[in-house]
Amino acid sequence: MAVKTLQDLLSEGVEGRGVLVRSDLNVPLDNGVITDPGRIVASVPTIKALAEAGAKVIVTAHLGRPKGEPDPKLSLAPVAAKLSEELGRNVQLAGDVVGQDALARSEGLTDGDVLLLENIRFDPRETSKDDAERGKLARALVELVGDDGAFVSDGFGVVHRKQASVYDVAKLLPHYAGGLVATEVEVLKKLTSDPERPYAVVLGGSKVSDKLAVIEALAPKVDTLVIGGGMCFTFLAAQGLSVGTSLLQEEMVDTCKKLLETYGDVIHLPRDIVVADKFAADAESKVLPANEIPDGWMGLDIGPESVDRFGALLTEAKTVFWNGPMGVFEFEKFAAGTRGVAEAIVTATGKGAFTVVGGGDSAAAVRTLGLPEDGFSHISTGGGASLEYLEGKELPGIAVLED
Repeated sequence: MAVKTLQDLLSEGVEGRGVLVRSDLNVPLDNGVITDPGRIVASVPTIKALAEAGAKVIVTAHLGRPKGEPDPKLSLAPVAAKLSEELGRNVQLAGDVVGQDALARSEGLTDGDVLLLENIRFDPRETSKDDAERGKLARALVELVGDDGAFVSDGFGVVHRKQASVYDVAKLLPHYAGGLVATEVEVLKKLTSDPERPYAVVLGGSKVSDKLAVIEALAPKVDTLVIGGGMCFTFLAAQGLSVGTSLLQEEMVDTCKKLLETYGDVIHLPRDIVVADKFAADAESKVLPANEIPDGWMGLDIGPESVDRFGALLTEAKTVFWNGPMGVFEFEKFAAGTRGVAEAIVTATGKGAFTVVGGGDSAAAVRTLGLPEDGFSHISTGGGASLEYLEGKELPGIAVLED
């Protein structure tokens, strides 16, 4: 099925037209300060191209998980300021989502202006399961851009959600995939259609249950499946090992046992662990074999032997997909596993491999640990969306763009 792109829209002409852009500006905040502006930076090219072509650009996005009502802590004000800085032009912030201020500001836009609506999730209709409710919000959004308006879907991090600003507006306006969404889909197709081998997947993060569907989908298709992070302890427990006070999903142990029985030649688990006496940056720590974790201690990173083993597998791969850190990389003492695996992937890239970082915490780790972003073929802006695509699920926000 064909999907029209931003280039198609620009060639049709946007001067003087209202264009609604759904971006993913959901960045981490610490006391109102943006700690990783990656998603904002990634959203700039599409918005800039439209503004420079003379469109009246109205951007909609969410931040965090407000409960369908305004929450000052989750206002897009810091995002508007950063977006202005990155675009090199003033970005107005509406005081509401589709209310009087949004309407008044949208009517006052001139060619090339950019208006950011307040956090779309302040309106409960955005995430409503009721099609009619979402439809009402979608129609209010359409009203802001006018009858000859267009919709550009550029928030890859939300395309797996059937939400008003992602799905329903696309049914009401001529719709196009923004540069970011088009690139993401192209990259994921490359991972799923005919990846060059050896194909290695690295999965980390805290819970097996979050990654179970992707493990089941990818294990039969890959040559190597490396598992680290908090989720490795449920696999180690499935091998009959004691994991101390490490993160453990008891209800997933039998599932992990079955996965190991079926894909034992593909799944690689850590052989040594960095354990700590408490969950803290200044915890006492030591490196122990994975089968010697003492009671009262918790694993917070994979050990150096595991980094070497995983690294040897990854540097020889021709295709790599990485989603999820190997340890608590936010604490310097427990960042070596994530750094070591990431560096091995950078080495693979340098040797001509196609390497993809699957959004979320992994993308944050790349920036936090000061690794070169161009050391990877692609850094995704959407963790959950990437995983669901690789699981083979239909993404509503992509399906609705197909004509």
